[in-house]
Amino acid sequence: MKICVTSTGPTMDASVDPRFGRCQYFVFVNSETMEYEAMPNPSIGASSGAGIQAAQTVADKGAGVVITGQVGPNAIQTLGATDISIVTGASGTVSDAIGQYKNGMLQQSGSTTIPVSSGIGSGVGAGAGVGSGMGAGRGMGRGGGRGRGGGRGMGGGMGQGMGQGMGRGMGLAASITPTPPVPSQPAQTLDEEIQALESKMIEIKAKLEELKK
Repeated sequence: MKICVTSTGPTMDASVDPRFGRCQYFVFVNSETMEYEAMPNPSIGASSGAGIQAAQTVADKGAGVVITGQVGPNAIQTLGATDISIVTGASGTVSDAIGQYKNGMLQQSGSTTIPVSSGIGSGVGAGAGVGSGMGAGRGMGRGGGRGRGGGRGMGGGMGQGMGQGMGRGMGLAASITPTPPVPSQPAQTLDEEIQALESKMIEIKAKLEELKK
């Protein structure tokens, strides 16, 4: 069986690279003879879709198992469509990782091991504030904020009908109940949409290849 290990160098003594899509090298090892072949990761400098491209590279080389540190959701989906087993949590050298796998010290993973908030995330937050307005009225302020990772909104109302962002005095509207804040929703980036479409195309391609057999 051919095992692919993400590596920082082209030898068995190189350290395991914890990244999958942007690892420095792929080392393909024959689990029976321990003969190996190393190649630079062609998708390390990709502006987007590095995980999908890396998964396609591994599939094209005929690997049955991938040993790495962490795998993102798009790579998980692509590798899953090609029936390649994904093993995470490896450490030490490439040779160590092979030994850990053979001895059952590593577990197969079927879901992403990268937290949603890691890297550069995108999010939209919304907040609402209520402050005392001028005269007998109450001021209502609405503010919008941008967050990193999962996204956290910050908004606050200030006195005299001014909120962080925009505020309005409502005159004699003391009985009006402020509109509750809208829960923040993560904004889907263009890159994520592109990656999702690329993943679907790879799945369709794989299915067509199966039908041709």
